[in-house]
Amino acid sequence: MATPDPQQVLNYLNQSIDWYRHLAVEEDNATDATDTLFVNDDRQMATQIVRLSFDFGRSAAQLASAQAPPETSQNTANSRFQNLMRIAAQTDETIRETQAEIEQNRNELEKARPSARPKLQATIDELQSELALAQARSDAVHNILQFTNAGATGTSSGNLLAKVQELQRSVPEITLTNTTPNAATLDGQNKSNSGPSSSNTNASAAPRREQPSGLLALITDVFALTRKIHSIDDSIRATDAFAQSAEDLRTPLSKNIAPLVQRGNELAQAADTSDIAGLQQQKRELDALTAQFKQNSSLVLPLSKQAVLLDLYNSNLSRWRNAVKAQYQMDVKNLGVRLLVLALVVVTFIVLGEIWKRATFRYVHDFRRRYQFLLLRRILLWLVIGITIAFALATEIGSLATFAGLITAGIAVALQNVILAVAGYFFLIGRYGVRVGDRVQISGVTGDVIDIGLVRLHLMEMGGSGNYIQPTGRVVVFSNSIVFQPTASFYKQAPGTNFIWHEVSLTLAPDSDIKLAESRILGAVEKVYAGYRERIEQEHRQMQNLLNVRAATPKPVSRLRLAQAGLEVVIRYPVELDNAAEIDDHITREVLAALAKSPRLKLVGSGTPNIQAVSADIPGEPHEVKAESDRKK
Repeated sequence: MATPDPQQVLNYLNQSIDWYRHLAVEEDNATDATDTLFVNDDRQMATQIVRLSFDFGRSAAQLASAQAPPETSQNTANSRFQNLMRIAAQTDETIRETQAEIEQNRNELEKARPSARPKLQATIDELQSELALAQARSDAVHNILQFTNAGATGTSSGNLLAKVQELQRSVPEITLTNTTPNAATLDGQNKSNSGPSSSNTNASAAPRREQPSGLLALITDVFALTRKIHSIDDSIRATDAFAQSAEDLRTPLSKNIAPLVQRGNELAQAADTSDIAGLQQQKRELDALTAQFKQNSSLVLPLSKQAVLLDLYNSNLSRWRNAVKAQYQMDVKNLGVRLLVLALVVVTFIVLGEIWKRATFRYVHDFRRRYQFLLLRRILLWLVIGITIAFALATEIGSLATFAGLITAGIAVALQNVILAVAGYFFLIGRYGVRVGDRVQISGVTGDVIDIGLVRLHLMEMGGSGNYIQPTGRVVVFSNSIVFQPTASFYKQAPGTNFIWHEVSLTLAPDSDIKLAESRILGAVEKVYAGYRERIEQEHRQMQNLLNVRAATPKPVSRLRLAQAGLEVVIRYPVELDNAAEIDDHITREVLAALAKSPRLKLVGSGTPNIQAVSADIPGEPHEVKAESDRKK
């Protein structure tokens, strides 16, 4: 008769325990009520399945012990091993009783009167000594048992039974719920009859899972469901491998029962025609067949019940996987719809922004206003898109508000300089602010504005001496927050104007004709000024409209000043900022021509007038030209 190999039995039990441990992974995946129902059904069936594995293991160990040859040395070793196990059990029981007694005395000590406490404390100390001695005995006995288990051969039936018991103790759930074989059989039958219907009923009665409302929660849920599906697939594969191992054990054992049944039928048919001696022989043979049938059925029945329960277990896992798959498909569908709606909303905002841009280029002709409208479009477009995406990702409005508050506080601390620069930008582009092309002076740097960014201001640096103010080829960058710095000097042209004031100064001899000299020099300046008078007056009117102020119309004026060397004539006149050098050159030539006319005007000294530049009266403006004579010493 074929019997299972002891090592094969131990391997099967170890595989059963490993498979049972995988139930913890399923419990971790139970995130809602439906999952919990499936896991509860799996836990009950897994307990029955592993219990049947140990029923098979004990039956195999008992069969191996019954078939072992009666060797004296082996029986002695088995008896010694059983004695050690009995002593270990008694020692463990003594330890538990002593610990309980110590705990009871400690409780009494807390409530006892002061006069009774010394006696109770002495009793506790004595019990502690007894506990230490019992633990030492237990450690010694268990060490011997461990050494015996490790050194014994795998073919020992007594060793097999001990190992089966040790493995069973490693699964406390099975040990606590283990009952008689009849109870286990009854539980397995009840489970096999009620398993599928109860699973379906519980799954259908479970409350429906609430769908995530935000994109971020949906994406997280999709990934979680994907991991759950993979975990269930791993459980199904492990169950299939375990069921195949059980089938490999059951198949050869089932073949042993068929000949026994066939021989029993033959003996039952021959019993009516036999004599007394034949009947007695048939009885002995039937009794032997019965004993063999019980031995084989004790091995086959647990494995057969396991096959039924494993099929139910796999069926429950499949239903669980289908339920999770349905949730996954629903979440993927909702995610796709939400992403599509989000994309349509964002595309709609982009299209509206493009319409705004085209309308701005078509109907707004002022460059500065156009720039402001385009900047406002850009800010609003990204702000609306950002808010839309934030609301789409957020699960709840409250969490969004909390998240936005924390983010805003962090940004305010980390980007305070940037925020200050952005605030300065709106000061720069205000009604009387700076625009591209304006000439400004910032912290001693004079230049023309070439770009006004959201956080930075770019200047083309201007430099030179005298009348020749030219770009230096360098670009100077300032943060927009400079407008809030009290020590920074910031100058610009008046809004709507592009002219500045220059002057020509000459010192005449005391005996010169003052009226003639003043009329000639003023006439020379007015002759040049007539070429751009209209543009200056137009800018003056524009400045009055923008600033809502009244000012005298700019024109060349003359002033007389008394000096130690003679009488100084000063002609002050407006010049266009972009053509200041050319205008000063023309005026210089006209003044020299006026001085050379007859009668020739007499300057102080005998030298030729020296034309030189002086600093501007108003900071930030190009240098004014001042012509005066140098007396040769």
